[in-house]
Amino acid sequence: MSQQDSETNVYRVEGFSCAGCAGTFEKNVKRLDGVKDARVNYGASKITVDGAASIEALEAAGAFENLKVRPEHELQVKAVEGNGSASFLQKHLTVVGALIFLAFGLISQAVNGSDNVVTVVAFATSMVVGGYSLFKQGLLNLTRLQFDMRTLMTIAVIGAAIIGEWTEGAIVVILFAISEALERFSMDRARQSIRSLMDIAPKEALIKRNGQEMTVLVDEIAIGDVMIVKPGQKLAMDGIVVNGHSSVNQAAITGESIPVEKHTDDEVFAGTLNEEGMLEVRVTKHVEDTTISKVIQLVEDAQAERAPSQAFVDRFAKYYTPAIILVAALVAVIPPLVMGADWQTWIYQGLAVLVVGCPCALVISTPVAIVTAIGNAAKHGVLIKGGVYLEEAGSLKAIAFDKTGTLTKGVPVVTDVILENSVDEHELLTRVAALESLSQHPLASAIVKKAEDVGLRYKEQTVTNFSSLTGKGITGDVDGTTYVVGRPTLFEDRLSSVQKQQIKELQDQGKTVMVAGTENQIQAFVAVADEVRDSSKKVISALHEIGIRTTIMLTGDNQSTAKAIASQIGVTDVRAELMPEDKLASIKEFRKANGSVAMIGDGVNDAPALAASTVGIAMGGAGTDTALETADIALMGDDLKKLPYTIKLSRRALTIIKQNITFSLGIKLLALLLVVPGWLTLWIAILADVGATLLVTANGLRLLRVKE
Repeated sequence: MSQQDSETNVYRVEGFSCAGCAGTFEKNVKRLDGVKDARVNYGASKITVDGAASIEALEAAGAFENLKVRPEHELQVKAVEGNGSASFLQKHLTVVGALIFLAFGLISQAVNGSDNVVTVVAFATSMVVGGYSLFKQGLLNLTRLQFDMRTLMTIAVIGAAIIGEWTEGAIVVILFAISEALERFSMDRARQSIRSLMDIAPKEALIKRNGQEMTVLVDEIAIGDVMIVKPGQKLAMDGIVVNGHSSVNQAAITGESIPVEKHTDDEVFAGTLNEEGMLEVRVTKHVEDTTISKVIQLVEDAQAERAPSQAFVDRFAKYYTPAIILVAALVAVIPPLVMGADWQTWIYQGLAVLVVGCPCALVISTPVAIVTAIGNAAKHGVLIKGGVYLEEAGSLKAIAFDKTGTLTKGVPVVTDVILENSVDEHELLTRVAALESLSQHPLASAIVKKAEDVGLRYKEQTVTNFSSLTGKGITGDVDGTTYVVGRPTLFEDRLSSVQKQQIKELQDQGKTVMVAGTENQIQAFVAVADEVRDSSKKVISALHEIGIRTTIMLTGDNQSTAKAIASQIGVTDVRAELMPEDKLASIKEFRKANGSVAMIGDGVNDAPALAASTVGIAMGGAGTDTALETADIALMGDDLKKLPYTIKLSRRALTIIKQNITFSLGIKLLALLLVVPGWLTLWIAILADVGATLLVTANGLRLLRVKE
């Protein structure tokens, strides 16, 4: 039993109608025997339970709303069913029944009058049918002195019945049920982005084992199995291509609709679409570890993270609901006691205050926007790890970029070969490449690649006495002649003023210059540059257009190279010749000056700077576990073009959250002011509440329309 107590299990929950009900379910589960703790993720419709609890016990804890519970992995294997499998009538049977009795009551009222027994019974039946689960939980809350929206509505409806306002009591129940249905619908729409991700990857794959092909469920596929993917099929697992080549549409992972060419040894991801050729893929991850599974898990976890605005709403609602009950009691009691006003009139006004004070719209105002925004971002290849990062990204005014691999391609290429003393270019490149092929320096690969592109047979050259001149270059004998390749400082005493000027001009263009020659003679200058990404300039320009005031490039390059690249792409500030600790200091400085600053890099290097930034953004999250785990936001594709979209989405979400909170509180304040002249009715109160709920949900769902 002690082993069970230490277990942690995650379950999917179907049937949540509101955030308040999710909170009630969490409290009920925490009271179960054997449960140490429980945490509901309303955005993802999940509950995490620490300890032992059966499915039956969990469903009993959610019986007040007829919640259905099943293990998380079971739902991942099956297509998402739940609400989608039930008919409209099944889902809303109680509301339809309540409407029928309400209509019958209204007809009886018109024919027989308000006080007729048939009329009263019809309205009472409508209230019981439509509000059974409401009253059940509301009365239970009253016995426990827990005040939430269901408690408020229960008091209001029972009070309306006691003072004979049967018509309005029945209508209040119906409209409250409709309000909860709207909330359920809006959250389902918001969650749809994640549900669509769940269904992207196939549940089975064609596997080649022991020379035979067989169809296997993804749970039964082992690492090392070879998966056969035909044209037009989706990949079921992550892996490495071992045979074949094709173009693969990776939109599901990276958000990029343009297919990517895949050849032998290239990485491929579950959920992507093989468009052309046959591929054989060696599986490298279990189904629960695939990139798409991790994205789904991280997005759902992100939806559970409370943003600052949501934390404010939760704290506010904790005190708001008891305050409304107190105000309603004062409205009902003070005028009759102090001014001798009619008791029934002011009790009615007090009940109306309870209804208008129902915090449905306020409670849903933030989560619907956050869940929608995070889901929309995931569909576009951007992983936002929580509501707090969504809000912080929306308030950014400064963004710092690591240069290499972020603003540039991270792959140096030879841009210029300037020959001296009538040397043959191919002969020189062959010998220099033979030397550089033995070097571990990043710039060496650029010269070797240049030689390979030209078709030079540098591998046939014999190199002896090779040695590295730490921080300066390399030397070695090629065919009996000693060659030296390295920094200009290595040849300082032999460079003419003309040659020094030539080197400076190349450096001013953002290029790194190496000098090659023998012990006695300079034979060539080789300029190497890390190419700027085609999208960098456009992205920086787009960021400035949407209000990012400061863009900073951080690099370890020399000042000349850094300034040349900075002017090419249009950043507002550049810091060069930085060590990792210098980048950290720069981030702290910019954060102090701007209030908040994002740092964007590859998620692995410059970890201190990424950690010190307000929002750490990693590029190329697809296939990079470190980036997915350490970044606050991960751009799944290895491209900056998603960054302006992310900032735009975050700002729109921030605006909508503020609008929703302001509107949901404003409309209630306006309705409460109607108490002063005695104009507030139960009809107006419930319509104000339903109207506010409808408007904040519709406003939140507008985030589904934000595109790149």
